[in-house]
Amino acid sequence: MSAVRDTILNNYLQTYQPSITRYDSHKKSDLRNTYNSIVKLNKESPWYLPVTSKDAQAFAVGLKENARELRADIAELGGLEEDGLISGKSAYSSNPSVVNAVFVGDEKNADSIPSFEIEVKSIATSQENVGTYLPNSAVGLSEDTYSFDVGINGMSYEFQFSITEGETNRDVQERLARLINNSGIGLSAEVRTSGTDSSLSVSSEATGIPNGRDVIFKISDDRTSKAKGAVDYFGLDNIETSPSNARFVINGEERETGSNHFTVGKTYELTLGGVSKEGEPTTIGLKTDTETVTDNVSKLIGSYNNFLKAVSTYTSSLARSKQLTGEIKGIGSYYGNILSNVGIGIDEDGALSVDEDKLKESARQSGDLSSTFAAIKDFSNALLRKSNQVALDPMEYVQRTVVAYKNPGHNFASPYTTSSYSGMMFNFFC
Repeated sequence: MSAVRDTILNNYLQTYQPSITRYDSHKKSDLRNTYNSIVKLNKESPWYLPVTSKDAQAFAVGLKENARELRADIAELGGLEEDGLISGKSAYSSNPSVVNAVFVGDEKNADSIPSFEIEVKSIATSQENVGTYLPNSAVGLSEDTYSFDVGINGMSYEFQFSITEGETNRDVQERLARLINNSGIGLSAEVRTSGTDSSLSVSSEATGIPNGRDVIFKISDDRTSKAKGAVDYFGLDNIETSPSNARFVINGEERETGSNHFTVGKTYELTLGGVSKEGEPTTIGLKTDTETVTDNVSKLIGSYNNFLKAVSTYTSSLARSKQLTGEIKGIGSYYGNILSNVGIGIDEDGALSVDEDKLKESARQSGDLSSTFAAIKDFSNALLRKSNQVALDPMEYVQRTVVAYKNPGHNFASPYTTSSYSGMMFNFFC
């Protein structure tokens, strides 16, 4: 059962490619509240026929992901805290393409947190094996069942495949690529071409040099259970790029790490994106309160517009999706009118626009940011409530046929209302 669960999860991650943030981990109280909400929803909901439309199923699964991303965006801006969106701190980087910075420290001690300079000497790289380029002709191996072992993260995995009459080198390479990509062991594979020749490339998702080893993964068929020879024939063990660590200098002190994403002093979360030019370090520090507020407001409006755009793409094919589009536009219209005096306006399509000059001027002239931008917090809370409601039951916005209504006063919690969403993930995989 665990193997099936892992396969379904891998399919979900590959199909929807969700952005996972630290806000996707929850306390027991958060999970308990979600559970109680599901129980209440199931208890009061009527019974529906299963939804079989592929478009409707894709809409429901995608809608839940869009709602989750909206909530994560609001949380990232401090919207889960009472005044986090207004009084929260954010980091700046003088060269975000080289080093991107996010403030993760204690805001109570923000005034005593100094800025620093970082010069990136090299970024961490992954391991890549590039196989032998072979012509698109019949496989030069005999018909048989072959296997090879992959050692990674202290574990060994055996891959088995068969070669049958009439198969070409590219047929087998593409099958091996799918086999590796669907395994979920931390490797990705693709078939490269050069003219009519093709090669199988295998890369590690992890970067950096593992402790006590010089490679992240190793492919071999020396002790495999089936026929040998595939590793040598396809060149699966040919290391094209060896893994390497990131090297950088912070305030004159040289450091090294195996990942391009790390934390400095439990204060800044850094992501390395490139190498610094000689003698041009990147400065990392905290933005002023005015800069933080204006940036947060602009990002919040952008998240709202992205969510509205994602939902609106289905209005032509799914009638019930228009209901959600109207609800979202209603939130934007209400608060857009209130916030027009700080530079937020409404476009014809319902999207919100930001006059950055007016927004910054309002922040600079404000004697009390929390008071001036109180409506922004209310707008954020309204979006947060809507995202939670949509994520809890995206099927609310899918056209469904009612089978029966429950007997008033004698309801009981049914597990089937929200479990239909989980079943769709299995349907898409199968």
